[in-house]
Amino acid sequence: MTAVLKIPIRMTVAEFLAWDPPGGQTWQLVDGEPQAMAPANRAHGAIQAELSGLIREHLRERGSPCSVVVTPGVIPHVQSDTNMRVPDLAVTCSGYENEETALTDPVLLIEILSRSNQAETWANVWAHTTIPSVQEILIVRTAAIGAELLRRNADGAWPKQPTTIESGDLTLQSIHFRLPLTALYRTTRLARS
Repeated sequence: MTAVLKIPIRMTVAEFLAWDPPGGQTWQLVDGEPQAMAPANRAHGAIQAELSGLIREHLRERGSPCSVVVTPGVIPHVQSDTNMRVPDLAVTCSGYENEETALTDPVLLIEILSRSNQAETWANVWAHTTIPSVQEILIVRTAAIGAELLRRNADGAWPKQPTTIESGDLTLQSIHFRLPLTALYRTTRLARS
């Protein structure tokens, strides 16, 4: 007999946080609908691990109060009662008093763009721009070496289009971080191409 997986059709963030999802997958809440996230492919996971380690070491060496968090929940400012998105990485610069269910004040959000999740990733990116504390959003490609960067302007507005980075250095002003773009791909097949 086959078990039928029952997933609530619509829920609030509070209901989502109280929900016990099936199967040990990572889930996010998009406009009130729970969405299972596919496991990362090898390139995606390698870039996520490499970038997390590079940022962590950079923050440690600077004595920064900031920390990098892997796959945190973040709540967009728009439709905040029905959305909890899950970026690949985030950096927050505030401490915490108790166990948080979502990062409330990330300064940097990072999404890794795989071929299979482009539409969902870009939907998350545009939702991330509504979080007041976010200064930069980095979107890293997995099919080729390259990234796109959205950086909030001095007046608080976001640019209409991200800046494309295909070579040279990647600079993240929000955390005073600079490194060759190719460093993100050190453990991928693209590093050997």
